[in-house]
Amino acid sequence: MAELTNLESKLGEVTGLAMAAQAATKKVMTLCEEESLVAELETMQAEAAETEERCTELAGSMEGKKTAILEEAQATKNKASEMMSTYLDSDADALDGFEFLTMAEAGEVGHWTVLRTLAEKAGNGEVTQLAGWALPIQERHFADVKRASLELASEEDPHEAA
Repeated sequence: MAELTNLESKLGEVTGLAMAAQAATKKVMTLCEEESLVAELETMQAEAAETEERCTELAGSMEGKKTAILEEAQATKNKASEMMSTYLDSDADALDGFEFLTMAEAGEVGHWTVLRTLAEKAGNGEVTQLAGWALPIQERHFADVKRASLELASEEDPHEAA
C-alpha cells in the first residue's frame, strides 16, 4: 500500500468523517420528531454525501494514492461510528442526538481547518479549493446543530430526573 503524506492522510480523515456524518444524521433523524429539524438533518446528510463524493474524486486524482486514502477514510468512519454507538445508546433522545452532532461537527470544522492549512503550506490548489468549499458548510452545520441543541435543551425541565 502507498505511504500517505500528512496532507493525504488528513484528506482520508475528512472523507471518513463525511461518511460517518451521513450515518449520524440518519440516526438522529430517528430520534427527532420535529419536522424542521429533520429537514435540516436531511440537508446535512445530502451535503455530507456530496463532500464524500468530492473527496473521493480528489483522492482518485492523486496518482497511486486513492486506495490508501480511502482505507484511511474507512478507518476514520469506523472510529466515528463506534463513538456514535457508544454515545447514542438505546436511551438516547433528540437532544442527545444533537449534542452528539455538535461534537462531531466541531471535529469536522477542526479537521477541515487543519487540511486547509496543510494544503496551503504544500501549495496544493486542488485541496485548498476543496477545503475552501467544505469549511463554510461544516461551520454552518456546527452552528445549526448547536442552535438545535439549545432549542431542545430549552424545552427540558432542568429539575426533572434524568
